[in-house]
Amino acid sequence: QVQLVESGGGLVQAGGSLRLSCAASGLTFSRYTMGWFRQAPGKEREFVAAILWSSFRAEYADFVKGRFTISRDNAKNTVYLQMDSLKPEDAAVYYCAAVWTGATTRVAERYDYWGQGTQVTVSS
Repeated sequence: QVQLVESGGGLVQAGGSLRLSCAASGLTFSRYTMGWFRQAPGKEREFVAAILWSSFRAEYADFVKGRFTISRDNAKNTVYLQMDSLKPEDAAVYYCAAVWTGATTRVAERYDYWGQGTQVTVSS
C-alpha cells in the first residue's frame, strides 16, 4: 500500500520560511517523479514544483521561482519543499504526489499517488 505523508506545515509570518517534508512508503521511491501542489479555499489545486527521480531536473511554477526549492533524498524516501519569503497568498493546503514517469509534469491528473496534505498559513 502506497502512502505519502506530508509534514512541516504551520503558521508563519509573511517573509518567513517553512520546510515541508513528504515521506513515501510502499513504492520504489527512487523511480518516481515527485511533485508538490497546493489548494487554497475556493480555488483549484495548482502545481507548485516537481523533481525528477534522479534530481537531475526540477520544475517550478512561476509564482514560486526563486523562493521555493524542491529536493529529495532517495535514501530516506523523502521529498522536501523549502519555502522562503512566504507571502499571504502562499497560504494553502500543500500536497505531495508521485508519478512513474521519466519527466517532470505539472498536470495533476497524471500523478498516481497523493498525500493527505499539510496546512500552511501565512500571516500578514
